[in-house]
Parts: sequence; structure tokens; C-alpha cells
Amino acid sequence: MSNQRAQGRKLAILAADGFEQVELTSPKEAIEAAGGETRIVSPEKGYIQGHNHRDQGDRFQVDLSVNEANAQDFDALFIPGGLYSPDTLRTNEQAKQFVSDFFKQKKPVFAICHGPQVLISANLVNGREVTGYKAIQQDLKNAGARVKDEAVVVDSGLVTSRSPDDLGQFNAKIVEEICEGKHARQRESVTA
Repeated sequence: MSNQRAQGRKLAILAADGFEQVELTSPKEAIEAAGGETRIVSPEKGYIQGHNHRDQGDRFQVDLSVNEANAQDFDALFIPGGLYSPDTLRTNEQAKQFVSDFFKQKKPVFAICHGPQVLISANLVNGREVTGYKAIQQDLKNAGARVKDEAVVVDSGLVTSRSPDDLGQFNAKIVEEICEGKHARQRESVTA
């Protein structure tokens, strides 16, 4: 059935305390509605705290710690935004290595809002076309990215988006890209 087109596909969701809740739940639901599976990966096992802007939201159970997770076990990676989760992830060496492994394996990577900050810290945006929340667009430019202020930007398996307002378009692109599989032109960055 066409509504199960992501059947057998596995999405790793990399998040920590303080992620923007709708930016995790909406794409997660979109993949699952298309027949795919999702697993939440975080630096620590247990639960992580969602946020609705600055207010606390719900708690979500972590399926795997980043130390246990292996990019080879997944078809794609998704990094939700929020004010705090990307800051935690971008300073965690194992999280950055986990993200880099998806690029090395030429698998799709999705990031929204402040999520691309993790890509900056892992040195993965130089020469890539991306977008992100307005407050981090200059950071992306400073890291060598070609920034567009658009709802969704796709660059050979790297899919980025700006904010919860763009989730409809972002979710559709996530489902499409995870179904396409590996992207031969996916790369860590463009060397100068």
C-alpha cells in the first residue's frame, strides 16, 4: 500500500533534554504512518524532556544511548531542534561521531530549527546548501554553508528545515528521502 511505503525503514532520532517537542513528534508520526520504525537515541538512557518553546512538555523514553547506537542499523538520521538539545549534542563527541557516520555511509540526514547546530559542530556543513532557524543562519554561513531561507532545503541526502511552521513540507520530504535510501552524492563536507 502506498501509505506503507516506508515499510522496513528505520529512522534514528537523535535528541537530548530540551528538544522542541513538536519537531520530534510530528516527523516521528509521519515516518510511522508511512510504515517506518523510529528509535530515540540520546547521550543517556532513560527519559528526555520535551519542550514547547520554553515550557516543559512531555518526557520521552530513550531507546538507545548514543554509545549503543550504530548508524549501520538505521536507514536515516533525524535531529530535531529546540533551545537546549542541540547544545548538548554538539558538545558530545559520541553524538557527533554518530552523525558523521550517517554521512560516511551516504544515508539521508534530516535536521530542523536549531538541529543543524549539531552539523556545524561535527564539521558537516561546509559547502552544503542548508537552512535552519533564523537565529542560526549566520552560524551556518560562518561554517561554510550556503544558506537559503526556505521551508525545506535538500542537498544530496541532507534535508534541513527552519521551524515548526514548515513541518508539513519537511515531513513529506523526510518520508520521500528515507524511501529513496542512500544518496551517492551525500558527503561530509566540501573541502576548500
